[in-house]
Amino acid sequence: MQNVVVIAIFGFAAQLIDGALGMGYGVSSTTLLLAAGSAPAAASATVHLAEVGTTAVSGVAHHRFGNVDWRLVLPLAIPGAVFAFLGAVVLSSLDAEAATPWIAGFLLILGVYIFIRFALRRASDRLKQGKSIPRPLLVPLGAFAGFMDAVGGGGWGPISTTTLVASERLEPRKAIGTVDTSEFLVAVGASAGFLVGLANQPIKWSWVAALLAGGLIAAPIAAWLVKTLNTRVLGAAVGVMLVVTNIDTILANGFGVATDGVMPFVYAVVAIGALTAGAVSLQRRRARRGRSVVRPEPQSA
Repeated sequence: MQNVVVIAIFGFAAQLIDGALGMGYGVSSTTLLLAAGSAPAAASATVHLAEVGTTAVSGVAHHRFGNVDWRLVLPLAIPGAVFAFLGAVVLSSLDAEAATPWIAGFLLILGVYIFIRFALRRASDRLKQGKSIPRPLLVPLGAFAGFMDAVGGGGWGPISTTTLVASERLEPRKAIGTVDTSEFLVAVGASAGFLVGLANQPIKWSWVAALLAGGLIAAPIAAWLVKTLNTRVLGAAVGVMLVVTNIDTILANGFGVATDGVMPFVYAVVAIGALTAGAVSLQRRRARRGRSVVRPEPQSA
């Protein structure tokens, strides 16, 4: 019962982050379930089954707040759903023990990418006027993100949202809302693949219900907060969390390292690196603000 409550609370937090950033629910929840001893395929299946409900509510909420560009939803979601189904079938056929370090490695890479994306890269609020996102970009983007989302237990948001934002052809809030809304079909596709691939393996439905309950409460709140939260700080925090929670799994299962005496040192290195990067990012922002100050012109005599 205690595990279920913890998972529900984590589901709430993960959906709050996901709805505000357009990423984080899958990778955060999968990391928690792996740490709790779940097999990679079962963890990803649990997360995607819960996401069927959370993404539906999140999509409705984002639509109500005007955060969705409906022209992009289906071109992104349909290939994403198809390849999420294929990714789920592939993951279901893998040996759980062999797959664990690979999935943890993928989540760690996503964590590093998310941290760099939000903590170090310069934010750009400028849009390329009059230029829409071409569909030839959306189809392969959706296919790749959907496959990696199912295989890694997360990746739809980190891959899709960051790509749309980086294109500078869509407002960040529109990118987040569009990706969150299209994720419903991706979750359906992945869930169908896992139900086929894991037909003879039990799924902990209490964990699914716990993640779903927490996510359903957070989804409308996150859609509202997407306009007000400091997404750079929150995104950087998500990246650090994913790095910290997956390094142990990689060292222990991937390299056979006894982590009891090593992890405090690893955590210290990660913390120092994160604080240093945060300080550099803060210094850069202050310098840009200083250069952007408009100085008054001297009055003519």
